Amino acid sequence: MTAGAGQHNFDVASAKRRRHDRRQAMLQVALDTHPLYTTRAGAARYVRGLLEGLRGLGDDVAVTEIAWPVGNFDYAQPRRAWRTFYREFWWARRHAGAAIRAAGADVVHFTAPPFIPRPAAPEVVTLYDLAVLRFPERFRAWQRRSGIHRLRRLAGADRVICLSRFTADEATQLLPLDASRLVVVHLGGAWREEDATAAPADFAAPPEFLLFVGSLEPGKNLALLRTIYVRAAERGAPLPPLVIVGARWAGVPSEGPPPAGWTYAGHQSDTVLRWLYRHARALVFPSRYEGFGLPVVEAMSLGCPVICGPVASLPEVAGDAACFA
Repeated sequence: MTAGAGQHNFDVASAKRRRHDRRQAMLQVALDTHPLYTTRAGAARYVRGLLEGLRGLGDDVAVTEIAWPVGNFDYAQPRRAWRTFYREFWWARRHAGAAIRAAGADVVHFTAPPFIPRPAAPEVVTLYDLAVLRFPERFRAWQRRSGIHRLRRLAGADRVICLSRFTADEATQLLPLDASRLVVVHLGGAWREEDATAAPADFAAPPEFLLFVGSLEPGKNLALLRTIYVRAAERGAPLPPLVIVGARWAGVPSEGPPPAGWTYAGHQSDTVLRWLYRHARALVFPSRYEGFGLPVVEAMSLGCPVICGPVASLPEVAGDAACFA
């Protein structure tokens, strides 16, 4: 063997060892990214932010996404039910464990109470709220059963991340959870890009408007806004038009025609949403119950005044920067 060949073999072996050592030094995180495929609400925004933040740590952390990557956003039945069944029963039991093991996970972060069997690695779980226990009437029967089962899984978690002190306090009251395993981590409202100076070309907003952002389910309390708008019009003091950003569930149209000046904008891109926050007179957020209330922070981060109720986590999140009504 020549000296050159020997040196080459030595260099290759050294490089392999260095790569192995680097991999061993990296924290291997298996991150549950199912919310990206099941919702366009705050949970999906949370997961996207986590992915961006963890990947921004460079060589210190390696992230492997754990999910059945098939979208299930509409409410067409029986397709939605079958996809939910496959994800939470078949995929979770037959494939999730193998995916976590293949990732060599040092820790598994479930970004919602898990439906996946407990892994061998340490387990961190994010808890948004306990609405399924506090307001079971807002959920279908299967959602209640699944939600309660998933909350029971929290008892085996090594750490539970609560998005507010309010949620942490509820968790110790309503669940058999040791407070020492709970940690409160508030969400942020950072944006990756600056907004444009003109309105996005694909969206036409009134010159002056109020803004609502959120999933359009009964707990968000659009019914209260409807009553307020109707009464204001009856008294000859009409309110500014209302732009509503969020997926309109099938049950919402049954509430009857919206008040004059209401615009259901549906799901919107971050570019449009950012522009709306910047140009709205205020965000109106009449929700009855929130584990955090991400639109409140997003609005305030872009200089949009906030009007909300003094309920649940909202006083904690908004502090003295919101108008409570």
